[in-house]
Amino acid sequence: MKVRFTLILMFMLTLSACNQTSNDTGEISEGGKDIITIRVAWWGASQARHEYTTKVIEMYEKQNPSVNIEPEFGNWDDYWKRLAPMAAANELPDVIQMDMAFLREYGEKGLLEDLSPYIENKTIDVSSIPEYVYQSGMVDDKLYGFILGVNVLSVISNDELLEKAGVTIDGENWTWDEMEEIAIKIKQNANVYGSNGMDPPDVFFPYYLRTKGEEFYKEDGSGLAYTDDQLFIDYFEQQVRLVEKQAFPTPDEGAAARGVEEDFIVRGTSAITWNYSNQYAGFDQFTDAPLTLHLPPEHQENQALFLKPSMLFSIPKSSKQKEEAAKFINFFVNNIEVNKLIKGERGVPVSTKVSEAIKPELSDGEKKIIEYVEEASRLTNEFYPPDPIGSSQVMDLLKNISDQILFKKMTPEEGAKKFRREAEAILKNN
Repeated sequence: MKVRFTLILMFMLTLSACNQTSNDTGEISEGGKDIITIRVAWWGASQARHEYTTKVIEMYEKQNPSVNIEPEFGNWDDYWKRLAPMAAANELPDVIQMDMAFLREYGEKGLLEDLSPYIENKTIDVSSIPEYVYQSGMVDDKLYGFILGVNVLSVISNDELLEKAGVTIDGENWTWDEMEEIAIKIKQNANVYGSNGMDPPDVFFPYYLRTKGEEFYKEDGSGLAYTDDQLFIDYFEQQVRLVEKQAFPTPDEGAAARGVEEDFIVRGTSAITWNYSNQYAGFDQFTDAPLTLHLPPEHQENQALFLKPSMLFSIPKSSKQKEEAAKFINFFVNNIEVNKLIKGERGVPVSTKVSEAIKPELSDGEKKIIEYVEEASRLTNEFYPPDPIGSSQVMDLLKNISDQILFKKMTPEEGAKKFRREAEAILKNN
């Protein structure tokens, strides 16, 4: 019986091999019909993202029967660890979810395709997408990434805990000093953290610099833009004070809170979380407490507020199916039914047509995200530029120094000097 089954299996495999042939372009011929296979890769901390992205892929395959899509996904760390060796071997997926921290690095190394021709030939439709929005993926006049959604820095509050602590947030006018006072008062009166600790520092320290009229990186990426280390010292001295007063968690507590479901605001152990606006939907889903999005402190000072692509899609030069990859990107950003599934989880839809069309499908919490980004967009249309080559190393360096400062293994003054010395060396070498 076992022998008979084996023979049948071998016959089926042989028959399949006879009916399917492949070529170097990633096409499979099945019974004389060409099947195009493309690989689509993304990262995500939530199962919800993986589930709806899989449904989007199934929708695309149903509408395009000649296309087979192979999904590849993982958490943030694993994703980039896997992508690097693929890049070295010229085996990158046909559609890569890209972050602004890596866009310039991958683009200037010649790994990414310029997407401008696919806009010019209307494969990617930008008729309802403002030019300044889709051009946020430009590096040196080449469109290396197509924006999937718009994000804005935000301070998200658990309003029940704010009320218990007897504090209010004036998102239009509050200062850094008031932020500190509010965090401490929350700890004293509600016995929870005043904030999640403004982690990671490479997101919030550059914003702090902008409120002081300074930038983090030089425009050409050759070094740090700010010259006064007192700004670094002031920022981290405030962080140290808040950890000492137990108004902020320690770095190891922050590291343990991985993913949306483990965030302090979801567990009810913090009244505030600093995050990008698209994270609000996840927090709102996992807590019954009313939540509110607030603009960060001193956002009006020196026009500190900015917009940022939540993430982008890129096509590698090594792809043999660039046209099909571009069609998938167009489907992802412009199809209304697709975005009824996504619901702004990857940032507010970039198409104004799509954004308006999906509003009736959204929960009150999801609508708050769109309203918040629309409010921010009235204050600024500036998109934060792609980070320079070497920024991922600078991010790791800043995180390491931040942890040492907050654990009091290093003073803010020592950290400022070490960070400048080593960050400048990284950026200069790259």
